[in-house]
Amino acid sequence: MVYSSTGCQKCLFTWYIKGDCLYASAAWFSSSRVTGIIKCDNSLFIYRKGTTVAYLLLYVDDIILTTSTAELRVHLIDLLAREFSMKDLGPLSYVLGIAVKRHANSLFLNQTTYAKDIIARASLSNCNQVLTPVDTTPKLGAKDGLPVADPTKFRSLEGALQYLTFTRPDISYAVQRIFLHMHNPRESHLHALRRIVRYLQGTLDYGLHLYKNPNRRLIAYTDVDWAGCPDSRCSTSGYCVYFGDNLISWSSKLQPTLSRSSAEAEYRGVANVVSDTCWIRNLLLELHCLLPKCTLVFFVTMSPLFISRIIHFCIMLPYKRSKRKIRIPIKFTNSVHNLQSKEITSDQSSDEKETDRVNETNAVDPDPGMG
Repeated sequence: MVYSSTGCQKCLFTWYIKGDCLYASAAWFSSSRVTGIIKCDNSLFIYRKGTTVAYLLLYVDDIILTTSTAELRVHLIDLLAREFSMKDLGPLSYVLGIAVKRHANSLFLNQTTYAKDIIARASLSNCNQVLTPVDTTPKLGAKDGLPVADPTKFRSLEGALQYLTFTRPDISYAVQRIFLHMHNPRESHLHALRRIVRYLQGTLDYGLHLYKNPNRRLIAYTDVDWAGCPDSRCSTSGYCVYFGDNLISWSSKLQPTLSRSSAEAEYRGVANVVSDTCWIRNLLLELHCLLPKCTLVFFVTMSPLFISRIIHFCIMLPYKRSKRKIRIPIKFTNSVHNLQSKEITSDQSSDEKETDRVNETNAVDPDPGMG
């Protein structure tokens, strides 16, 4: 059961002060075998007693509450209402600009309304659609073209696109490219931003499905574009993390340091995804969701033999080895899974989207045996 509330008129800091991390303000948080605030996320509160469990996610004055029983939900809302002025909005349907639609065995998350607002702000409501958010031409440089006439609007649209990536992993790499030039946007960067908006025009019904699936395997895929930045020659790391058949985490980010070899850049990318999967495993552990198997990290490379020969040169290997105690094996694969790190053609994009995004109108339940 997932319910939402609002109108608390209390910031997160006030919650901590008033209730000593909610223990004093909600008596049930301090009763028999309560976990309290979890270590991995200070905005998430957890209660567990016997077979009953409740999770409370707090953001300023918005609350998402899920409980194992209806009785516990009613009791908890009543306790919170005694301390804070709040309103029960019923089953979760809309929170922080994200629409939540319920299906038989899944939740569909999308930001269609938010995307339409971005298109309108960019004055591209009647624009022609494109098949991919980024083209395969040479990468954008810091001084390509003339400065834009309205840099404030450019930064506002780019920031809005950043928030849209919460449910749209297919635009993460394209948004990351233009984010690098927010301090001094040029006309070429504006054209790249408009291409993303034109892509959104034809993909407004895209979003993210979260399926109810017994598969509790955590699997990650990572890839690197070595020395791809034309200005700094830094590499771009990209990864996706699946929990069962659900895509739960993704990233596309320029590495902060220069890598002298492709192997060095690739192992920095592996270290990034290992760090993220460690956090996810710890979070699931504190949510009492035990993973029966170790996490697998698949690394995209064209020459596993070459990588194995120069593996001792990688300076990030000690970090990876330090994570052996939680058993995260690294495997090589030749599959194309690079939406987060490289430009791809429209044909490749169509293949990748079969995995990385879900069209609500054509959504089908995934094969339980995948992963």
